[in-house]
Amino acid sequence: MSSRALVVDRPGEHRIVTGDVPMPGPGEALVEVAAAGICMSDREVYDGRRDSAYVRYPVIPGHEWSGTVVAVGAGADPALVGRRTVAEGFRACGVCERCRCGETSLCTGGYAETGFTEPGAFADHLTVPVRLLHPLPDDADLRAAALLEPSAVVAAAVRTGRPRPGERVAVVGAGTLGLLAVQLLAASNPADLTVVDPRAARGEQAKEFGATRALSPADAESEHGSFDLVVETAGAPTTAAASCLLARRGGRAVLTGMFAPGAAGIDPVHLSLSQLEVRSVFGAPSSAWSDAVRAFSLGLLDPAPLITHEFPLERFGEAIALVGGGDPATGKVLLRP
Repeated sequence: MSSRALVVDRPGEHRIVTGDVPMPGPGEALVEVAAAGICMSDREVYDGRRDSAYVRYPVIPGHEWSGTVVAVGAGADPALVGRRTVAEGFRACGVCERCRCGETSLCTGGYAETGFTEPGAFADHLTVPVRLLHPLPDDADLRAAALLEPSAVVAAAVRTGRPRPGERVAVVGAGTLGLLAVQLLAASNPADLTVVDPRAARGEQAKEFGATRALSPADAESEHGSFDLVVETAGAPTTAAASCLLARRGGRAVLTGMFAPGAAGIDPVHLSLSQLEVRSVFGAPSSAWSDAVRAFSLGLLDPAPLITHEFPLERFGEAIALVGGGDPATGKVLLRP
């Protein structure tokens, strides 16, 4: 039996290779991939714009994925075979101080992540340590489950933001992260859940997911100082600063977007006088993965409506071109090996 994988040898160059199915080592699981999402981080890898400390060429990308365990290595529970699953991407060491405190996304043991430094899911199969698996219900929609990685990032932001029933909450950005955030935040019973995005169609979709209002960035300026919690998901040059302005005095802002150098800074005078609590999120610890999988399993989180395009592995070139291409009709793009 053979297995295919898409390899990015260097920026702008990819090929599909066929070889033997990888064998799971001790404590590992072999997963047959059902679906793998493409995000802007994958586009950065392909274009050569990702920081060299966070990618290792040649690489098989694919950090957003779902699949089924088809074999396990020595020392792993054989009952995992046949289970639908997702898995954490960060290969946290588990023994450093931050890992021991449960902050696995802050591991100081060195950076390693599936799809960036370790073989990812743009392939028929991949192997992962069983300690990173999050098994799913037997009837789980694996197509939708491929979005549980960004869902875990959002779950980390929600954990950090500590929403309380009856609060006024804003989500800045209505891309994949923003629309997932709306679903999770709606479950906390906010008095108002406002989405800020320049794309009217995305705002309307956010309302279908539980938002009470959708505002353009210009209209949102009249709402400065109004929100108990602001979750920023866009990573645009001005959205970190704008999110802090939306928060009330003593409010909370959580930044999840990946900002490029030169993004507008947060006004330190406003920060100190307003006594804001500002936190950032990069990746997701194990606890947030558990939250996301639980919400998905209970039906509180349904990523399926965000998927707009699906391609076989052989059409990767078309698929990657859509991501970050600027078409507002493009949502989540999946590869289906």
